[in-house]
Amino acid sequence: MNTGNKTRDMVLAAIFVALIIIMAFTPFGYIPLGFMNATIIHVPVIIGAVILGPKYGGFLGMIFGLTSLWKNTNMPNPTSFVFSPFVKVGEYGGNLGSLVICMVPRILIGIVAYYVFKGVLKALKGSKFKMTAALAAAGVAGSLTNTLLVMNLIYFLFGKEYGQAAKGLTEGIYTVIIGIICINGIPEAIVAAILTVAITQALFKVMRN
Repeated sequence: MNTGNKTRDMVLAAIFVALIIIMAFTPFGYIPLGFMNATIIHVPVIIGAVILGPKYGGFLGMIFGLTSLWKNTNMPNPTSFVFSPFVKVGEYGGNLGSLVICMVPRILIGIVAYYVFKGVLKALKGSKFKMTAALAAAGVAGSLTNTLLVMNLIYFLFGKEYGQAAKGLTEGIYTVIIGIICINGIPEAIVAAILTVAITQALFKVMRN
């Protein structure tokens, strides 16, 4: 990589970091869909990974995780203990598992999105729709990586505590987890796909000029 490209990538990474931080701490990180607010904070991670590669994708995901850690530590809600080892909500407290939930899925968002993007491009080689399909697949894969890993890790590491803190449940907790994945995760994946296609294609055009 020449110096010019390296500098460009660092500048783009800095812009994506700024976007993640702004979106994490303002309403810009959410899109109202009527029945829910779709989280889109992970979209800059996905787009950054597609444009800059998996290493930057992992780094941007780490930034996303750190914003989540900060918010859940300093602005806690009843279930913040699953995202921060520094929080105790009533009788429930976080631990090292909280860091795993908060950081690992977010770091993997960009890495998974990048390799899905490359894989679909290769699989659809010769198709005029390959770029759109690859970007959409990257958006879906990155978003679902976050949702599926976070919610399943919560269940396996804090299932009983999460169920009681969130819904007052002692049974049927995984049913609640599945409900959250379906009600929140699927719409968020669709939104991520649309935004990833639209924004990344526009950025590619700008970068080629």
